[in-house]
Amino acid sequence: MSQHALSDDQVAGELKKMTAFIRQEALEKAREIQIKADEEFAIEKSKLVRQESAAIDTQYEKKFKQAAMSQQIARSTVANKTRLRVLSARQELLDDLYEKAGRKLGGFTKDKTKYQAILKNLILEGAYALNESKILVRARKADYDLVKQAIDGTQKEYEEKTHKEVSVTIDEKNPLPDGTAGGVSIVGGNGKIDINNTLEERLKLLETDALPVVRTTLFGTNEHRRFHD
Repeated sequence: MSQHALSDDQVAGELKKMTAFIRQEALEKAREIQIKADEEFAIEKSKLVRQESAAIDTQYEKKFKQAAMSQQIARSTVANKTRLRVLSARQELLDDLYEKAGRKLGGFTKDKTKYQAILKNLILEGAYALNESKILVRARKADYDLVKQAIDGTQKEYEEKTHKEVSVTIDEKNPLPDGTAGGVSIVGGNGKIDINNTLEERLKLLETDALPVVRTTLFGTNEHRRFHD
């Protein structure tokens, strides 16, 4: 079989075909690389956008929580300050009320009949508490006459209620100070037990015992209180 050498034109034609083929392959490869690069860029871009969006959301949520917390703290602070001011104003009103009541204690002694009845009840209360056969009563010197009359009623009622006798004597060696508003002090246990039933002391007890009622009367019921006196 004979072989024929290619002419220059044929060689040029073949080279042209090969060049065109290689060029086409290169273009297709370049197109594939471009498409792949575009896809990877789009994916990376989307990823970055999601990350930035998440970061922004996190930062916004953090700032929102901080703002909400600051607002809550400010609201609580204002509420507490307001509550303290209200409590302070209420306490001032109560203090003023009790102070005025203290100044009026002396008025209880002006009506001798009523005051004698008060003295009898105060002495009788002490006698019941001591439950002794002999007790002493300390009073203001100015009240001695009324106290003696009150003692008679005390001894009689005590014997009627308890069926026991009690000897009540004024302790003239230790009178109550003249500056005392009134009332008595009942002494028993050989001088070791002293029941203070002066008007000042009774007012102090009233301040404590009657406080819930006074507070409700003046300010109404506190709906936020879980426990009541």
